[in-house]
Amino acid sequence: MRKATATGLLTAAAGAAGARLGLREAARLTTKRPGGGHDGGAGGTRGAGGGFAGALCAPERWNRLNHRGEPVTLLEGPAYAAGAAAAVWLAPGLAARTRVAGMAAALGAGALGAYDDLYGNADRRGLRGHLSALKSGELTTGGVKLVGIGALGLACGALVRRGSVLDKALAGVVVAGAANAANLLDLRPGRAVKAAALASVPGLVNRARSGAEDNGAVALGAAGLGAAAALLPEDLGERAMLGDAGANALGAVLGLAAAAGATRAGLAWRAAALTAVTLASEKVSFTKLIAACPPLDALDRLGRRPAAAAKLPAQQSRAESADAAGSESAVEDAAAAADTPPPAIEPERPPHDPDARG
Repeated sequence: MRKATATGLLTAAAGAAGARLGLREAARLTTKRPGGGHDGGAGGTRGAGGGFAGALCAPERWNRLNHRGEPVTLLEGPAYAAGAAAAVWLAPGLAARTRVAGMAAALGAGALGAYDDLYGNADRRGLRGHLSALKSGELTTGGVKLVGIGALGLACGALVRRGSVLDKALAGVVVAGAANAANLLDLRPGRAVKAAALASVPGLVNRARSGAEDNGAVALGAAGLGAAAALLPEDLGERAMLGDAGANALGAVLGLAAAAGATRAGLAWRAAALTAVTLASEKVSFTKLIAACPPLDALDRLGRRPAAAAKLPAQQSRAESADAAGSESAVEDAAAAADTPPPAIEPERPPHDPDARG
């Protein structure tokens, strides 16, 4: 018991430290100037250089509008994936197969999510939309992610389960299903992390207390939750968001932890429940369901800015000021008075936070 608890706490601390460091370094890279300095100087140019690397590190590529219409950064997602993977790598006592699976789940799901974050569009959404596109010969970014996370889940599930082919397949469904479920819930600040903690903490505490063989489940779960907890202040403060990169990685790591320590019956009911969640998301809005249930709504709003404190969306605020004053100076004055600086966002990019996720 003491050993499992100590391992979990150390791994969670490593995940938290890695995620904080990752977020800081990601922010530094995306504001670095080609000459080695940082954005903000006279004549400075944003981005880390020319070509693909420079385009990838351009800060505007990682900016989106949240559910309030305010600009936030998606850098929390890659920071989470890197922090969770680092924690799995450093976790003591993990079998080599489990360590490889944990790092692959975090980095692989994070990379696939980041691809959809950066290059996805709103033309096709949900499981039905992407499958329909695949049927007609169109490969969407969501379709790439769907196939990629499915294959990643099966591979990681096979690594942590040494039983029958059925066990390995069920574990793969759990990993992929959890990755998708976390992404479906990432529509409001902190929601995905809260849901992940509620679903994972009780089981991890029981395993740590029992001291039974858990196949690395405690260490994997602690890595995933530690990294998420460290980034929760940015998420709740609406300064950053997990995006697909972070939400997919969060779900994949915690799904792998659940698959590693579950019995066959546990794998079966988890796979069934996650499949049901995915199918239900095609018909209903989880945001509306949560809002309609007072206890869930209270939990969902816990730690978030109240609705009354919301600023006017930056673009709407400037447009209304322009209509009222009819001058460019009035637009600038209104933005300054509202303390809402104009965001560096590509106009053609839609808000990242629609009720129907890609």
